[in-house]
Amino acid sequence: MFNPLKQAGDLMKMRKQAMEIQKRLSEERIEVNENGVKIVISGDQKIVEFENNGASDNTVKEKFNRAIKLSQEIAAKKLQEMSGGLSGLLGSMGGI
Repeated sequence: MFNPLKQAGDLMKMRKQAMEIQKRLSEERIEVNENGVKIVISGDQKIVEFENNGASDNTVKEKFNRAIKLSQEIAAKKLQEMSGGLSGLLGSMGGI
């Protein structure tokens, strides 16, 4: 038997889990320090720190973050086009 309330609850549970994973990723730090260039990024792909020969460069850091965000938006759009987004899932839930 189709239970739209259970499916809505499952969807909320999945959303909560995804948000928790995102939070944990944002707390991770990855550092590359080679040839005078130091880059620290978070697990959710945001530039936390950028240094070139010991000098911090916030302008470059901001541009990196903007480029990464744009690439993530493009990837999300492509995934949505390929999967039909949530419309397929929501459509199977009887229009909730």
